Amino acid sequence: MRGHFFRRVGCLFLLFNVFVSVVVLSVAGLLANLLGIIHLPGTFRWAILLGAAVTLLGFGLLVWAGGSLRRMSIPLGDLVAAADRIAQGDYAVRVKEQGPPEVRSLGGVFNSMASRLQANDEQRRNLLADVTHELRTPLTVIQGNVEGMLDGVYEADEAHLKSILEETQLLSRLVEDLRTLALAESGTLQLEKEPTDLAVLIGETTAAFRAQSEAAGITLHMDAPADAPFLNLDPERIRQVLANLIANALRHTPRGGTIWVRFEMTRSDEARIAVEDTGVGIQPDDLPHVFDRFYKTRDSSGMGLGLAIAKNLVLAHGGNIQAQSQPGQGTTICITLPI
Repeated sequence: MRGHFFRRVGCLFLLFNVFVSVVVLSVAGLLANLLGIIHLPGTFRWAILLGAAVTLLGFGLLVWAGGSLRRMSIPLGDLVAAADRIAQGDYAVRVKEQGPPEVRSLGGVFNSMASRLQANDEQRRNLLADVTHELRTPLTVIQGNVEGMLDGVYEADEAHLKSILEETQLLSRLVEDLRTLALAESGTLQLEKEPTDLAVLIGETTAAFRAQSEAAGITLHMDAPADAPFLNLDPERIRQVLANLIANALRHTPRGGTIWVRFEMTRSDEARIAVEDTGVGIQPDDLPHVFDRFYKTRDSSGMGLGLAIAKNLVLAHGGNIQAQSQPGQGTTICITLPI
């Protein structure tokens, strides 16, 4: 598209030069003949008449070229004005996609860029609001307990100290999640890979949620082969991914439901992990965005970081993660990791 645009501009420039050359030569020849400086034979006079005809044709081409340039300059002017508004922070501005194909393509790219900038700005604003909300609650609990102990209202007993510890752990997890996401998205996350028995790792992670699932009345199963090969991966990061997925499944599965954590080797020499639940499912409008950072469905809690972190950690291992869901029929999150 870019090459076609410059070829058109070059052709217009060439036509303009030819037109100017013909006009100058024709006018100079006629003036020299009228003044008696030179005497043009009949053949040259016909050539001058032909030049005059070419001049008229060239004039018509210039009119056409001027119209084309005008059709091109108007949308380009709109783009310049819209870019200035974006520079001032107005990300809602859009341009009308008009003019030659190259300019229409440029307008479409500009609108796509503006849409992404607007979405990022909204996410940034939502992040500030969410972080403020998430920090306020534990800080309020910590401050209230400490002030109560200092004023003698509360005793420095195990119950109050345990409450303070739990809230500080919540703050620590929030800060660590934000740090992990920032490192993963910037490509600076360092993985400490080592040969890992993925079946054992999945079993240990699943066992860590056994008490929580029993308390919630949810059956938690695991299905993994006993002879799976070792994979070169960061066990702590993959454990973090699995923990996020199982915790999400527990939050959205009602009492009496079932969660399966399945592990198998595919024919394409990949490790496939699936976390399946019989929960409420995900709405079709929400499904394409569940791995976006800070995106939350209407019935979700937290800051919307868990699945975004899981996606970035899987991608850092060269793998892939996908979600499949039907409202009321449960959700399946599939991870594939290369051997």
